[in-house]
Amino acid sequence: MHLSELTHPNQLHGLSIYQLQQMARQIREKHLQTVAASGGHLGPGLGVVELTLALYQTLDLDRDKVTWDVGHQAYPHKLITGRYARFHTLRQKDGIAGYLKRCESKFDHFGAGHASTSISSALGMALARDMQGEDYKVVAVIGDGALTGGMALEAINHAGHLPKTNLLVVLNDNEMSISPNVGAIPRYLNKMRLSAPVQFISENLEEQFKHLPFVGESLAPEIGRVKEGMKRLAVPKVGAVFEELGFTYVGPIDGHNLQELITTFQQAHKHPGPVLVHVATTKGKGYEIAEKDQVGYHAQSPFNLATGKAAPSNKPKPPSYSKVFGDTLTKIAENDRRVIGITAAMATGTGLDILQKQLPDQYIDVGIAEQHAVTLAAGMACEGMRPVATIYSTFLQRAFDQIIHDVCIQNLHVFFCIDRAGIVGSDGPTHQGMYDIAYLRCIPNMVLMAPKDEAELQRMIVTGIEHTGPIALRYPRGNGYGAPLMEEGWEPLPIGKGEILRHGDDVLLLGYGSMVYPSMQVAEILSEHGIQATVINARFAKPLDTELILPLAQKIGRVVTLEEGCLPGGFGSAIAEALLDADIAVPLTRIGVPDQLVDHATPDESKAALGLTPPQMAERILKLFSRQPSAVSV
Repeated sequence: MHLSELTHPNQLHGLSIYQLQQMARQIREKHLQTVAASGGHLGPGLGVVELTLALYQTLDLDRDKVTWDVGHQAYPHKLITGRYARFHTLRQKDGIAGYLKRCESKFDHFGAGHASTSISSALGMALARDMQGEDYKVVAVIGDGALTGGMALEAINHAGHLPKTNLLVVLNDNEMSISPNVGAIPRYLNKMRLSAPVQFISENLEEQFKHLPFVGESLAPEIGRVKEGMKRLAVPKVGAVFEELGFTYVGPIDGHNLQELITTFQQAHKHPGPVLVHVATTKGKGYEIAEKDQVGYHAQSPFNLATGKAAPSNKPKPPSYSKVFGDTLTKIAENDRRVIGITAAMATGTGLDILQKQLPDQYIDVGIAEQHAVTLAAGMACEGMRPVATIYSTFLQRAFDQIIHDVCIQNLHVFFCIDRAGIVGSDGPTHQGMYDIAYLRCIPNMVLMAPKDEAELQRMIVTGIEHTGPIALRYPRGNGYGAPLMEEGWEPLPIGKGEILRHGDDVLLLGYGSMVYPSMQVAEILSEHGIQATVINARFAKPLDTELILPLAQKIGRVVTLEEGCLPGGFGSAIAEALLDADIAVPLTRIGVPDQLVDHATPDESKAALGLTPPQMAERILKLFSRQPSAVSV
């Protein structure tokens, strides 16, 4: 059977090991070809091909449920659940999503974009099954990096207390999340994987049995059981940890040995209660370049399969916001040992790998544990340190209570640096940084700021470190504008003060962060139609520069806010509240992301779909003046 003929995972039933191996080869080929052509997550899916095939051969996917943690590792799942023909559209507008989506396939039993959710969701399904008197299997597949998340540990604690609830947890242990895993749990698992007795048993026992007289190949199933038993004797402590928590522990087993995987899953399904199967895999398996650079090839832009290199760009680009952040913070930290960079398993993505390399004693990676990261920072602030919690907007959502309870109520100096704020593109709704303005603006003691470009980012980093109290800085994914950068001597900004970039008497444009430069472009388009705009770089969403904004709003008589975030509760809402509180009744138009999810597409495609390109925004403003141009162009 060719992979293209596989439209339902139950078609795997009855296939021989050889046929499954051929299927695995085809999955890897399609996976590599697609990601090389259009970009996407590479290493995670390559590592779970055999795991997926073996697991699905032991399940009836018309009845049984599988939840996948995060979704990075679910590309093979998508390829064998009827999406082969459209897989070339991966992460493209109107194409196959890069993560699991319940609305995309009946086999995506639970949507997943953030880590550590699989065991909780699977346990919920298992409990619902039992309450409804039904009988089907429920499986959670979780990576060892996601196992460090508190939510996963909470779910394990709960599941272990339910000895009559059948649940299978498959631990995909590849020693990685995006970067190498940190913490006691991954170290403990790694110790078991690499222990001398386990290595000896895995590599030598079967071969020794084959040479015994009258045995040869005839005892293959029995050898497997002996191997498993001896492994458990060789590493009793590791199995004991999970078993003391109420799970039956099996492993570690070779995650690329189909026969061993199938046999193990079949046995695990028969065992009552919660079972954990520990599977050792290699991230990037089957593509040597990805195996050797597991961090770099976690995800890739389009690249050449033969060389592993992306196509060179002839046009030089300004540095990314993340790189400017990392360079600037590192230079500041060199002169202030109180400055500590904190990441939740995202050193490379946030630019903190620069700090890690140059000042490792001032760098902390807590693993996938955003809640812990925030309260850890709060504890450090209590003792006079200057913690900089650097977390993607979408992931900081996970620590909302800690931001309120542990930081803001105590008015502690924690500096939140929020990367990937706004539209992020092909990762889709789970990763769009839409909500940080709204969910932080409502918290007392919090200060919110956003730079218009990478040079202003430098000044805001200094502002955040020197400020006393909770303060947050949001900045977008991608490259800056090429604004001249300073090597040192950055001046902090006065809190709550904006700046006027352009003067005009017809409309007041208030841009926040990444929408300031587009606001200037909008003003240029408006001027071509005889409308002159005043443009303000607000800089701060909280506190607002009401001394600057309110008199101009009253004088000009028409206000437009522009932001790259959700409109409900966002920057525009803050302006509306300020005008209302000051009893200033002027027309206000808020431009931003409406109350809807933003699906996967390129950022430019998403902005066009949302009406957030400068020509579209200018046309909308022109209509406020009863002008109806047939077309607006830059």
